[in-house]
Amino acid sequence: MPPRDQHTDGASGSAAQPLRSDAERNRERIVAAARTVFGRDGLNASMASVAREAGVGIATMFRRFPDKEELVAAVFTDRMDAYVRATEEALAEPDPWRGFAGYVETVCAMQAADRGFADVLTMSLPGAERLEARRAEAYEGFLELIARAKDSGDLREDFTSRDLVLLLMANAGVLSATADAAPDAWRRPVAWMLQSFRTPARGPLPDPPEDAALYQAMRRAGPGLASTESGERH
Repeated sequence: MPPRDQHTDGASGSAAQPLRSDAERNRERIVAAARTVFGRDGLNASMASVAREAGVGIATMFRRFPDKEELVAAVFTDRMDAYVRATEEALAEPDPWRGFAGYVETVCAMQAADRGFADVLTMSLPGAERLEARRAEAYEGFLELIARAKDSGDLREDFTSRDLVLLLMANAGVLSATADAAPDAWRRPVAWMLQSFRTPARGPLPDPPEDAALYQAMRRAGPGLASTESGERH
């Protein structure tokens, strides 16, 4: 006969429920702590710093979230849902340029409000399937925004969806450099970029990066996410 779990009652298992409740409470504390830490420090923050914020041991942390990518997905899925809603709201705007420009401004503002989400928007997380599915949904909506703004004659014809990725990467860099000293500085370069996107075009642009190259750049943006940071377990 297998040994009886010291946390359960052999006759009824009545003590098992508190154990499950404790585990769920720990999970909620970790997600809340990660939201705080990633929002403040970005995704380079360590799992150990999240554990300290949550008030749990590193072993508890890794039982709940075996790797950082899984934790990132738990923290930011709702933010990605808001990203999709921003696309839907932009598509509901009757004026194609206002819809396009308003969407770009909204997404950049979302980056500014949450440093962790600023990182998520500029990297790919293949292991976070739901999060990546929502990103793909937002991307399809953005393609429609581009088409509408071009059809109306407001958006220059050589604009591509890859230009938004480059803009978000640039905005993330501005936010990282100015967050403490000038938290609204990002608004100026975003406004300049939007003006450059609008017709009439002032001149030809260099070719955008290839999709595969841009994807690799997004993967490299978070090289440590899949690591279990095993050195922190001990």
